Amino acid sequence: MINVSELPLWVEIIVAILLLLSSLFALIGALGLLRMKDFFQRMHPPALASTLGAWCVALASIIYFSTLKSGPVLHGWLIPILLSITVPVTTLLLARTSLFRKRMAGENVPAEVSSRRADSGS
Repeated sequence: MINVSELPLWVEIIVAILLLLSSLFALIGALGLLRMKDFFQRMHPPALASTLGAWCVALASIIYFSTLKSGPVLHGWLIPILLSITVPVTTLLLARTSLFRKRMAGENVPAEVSSRRADSGS
């Protein structure tokens, strides 16, 4: 096992770059959230940025702790894998909820697509 103060410089540089990339993705997502005009545009940048940022942090964590333990430490992949599954599902549910609310308010939105309407028209 390596002492924290004895980590190779190349590991520290890679971990620092990955953590800076992660913070850059968070900043870009926040700016995208501020600049977009409507809800449907606003939900896309933070979802992408948080997923990419989580992958960068996980990779930095894996490199750092694998170097400390002198062997592979891969359980850090669990968080970004779960985020990659849950973030798109959550985004889809938020979009459907917003469409439903707009439809109930009488706004002009795309028509509902469902198997019930297709079957009743035949």
